[in-house]
Amino acid sequence: MLNTLHSQRGTTLIELLIGMVIVAILFTMGAPSFSEWIQNTRIRSAAESILNGLQLARTEAVRRNAIVRFQLVDNLTNACTLTSARPNWVVSQDDATGNCGKEPSDTAPRIIQKHSSTEGSAAGIDVSTVNALLTFNGLGRATTLAAGSNAVITVSNPEIDDCMPGGTMRCLRIVVSSAGQVRMCNPAFARADNPQGC
Repeated sequence: MLNTLHSQRGTTLIELLIGMVIVAILFTMGAPSFSEWIQNTRIRSAAESILNGLQLARTEAVRRNAIVRFQLVDNLTNACTLTSARPNWVVSQDDATGNCGKEPSDTAPRIIQKHSSTEGSAAGIDVSTVNALLTFNGLGRATTLAAGSNAVITVSNPEIDDCMPGGTMRCLRIVVSSAGQVRMCNPAFARADNPQGC
């Protein structure tokens, strides 16, 4: 009779431990990069939200041929006030201060859309600007800005303030010209060297 040999299947405990050690080493090497990526994603999410709100306000002003306001507010309750430090925003035809808790409607303050910093991954992100209120007219021009001037909104993470050139965080700026152009740029790049630069 012939004896049949059974082949061994599976892994040994030693092979499993070596695999776990390799995964742990790779995870340890990648954790700082992953943390930076998460922070940069949160900053980009907040900046894109503000950019979208500004573009919406400008588009609605042209569509309605009326003044439309973009307001940065501290919260979205009926106790809201203008702020230059939070990424919550309201687009409306009338002053929404003190009425941010209302739903979008055609009654005063005629809120068109609003966005909370707690939506998405923008929680903990702050903005810095002089212009917490921007208005656009029916031609799409920013009427709250003097001719030839710009409004600049800087989006950063105050807990990790490492936005300087060569730093790990990629803080972003939204620039609104008096002509109504709205664009996002990276202050780490010079405008002459890179189209993404400020």
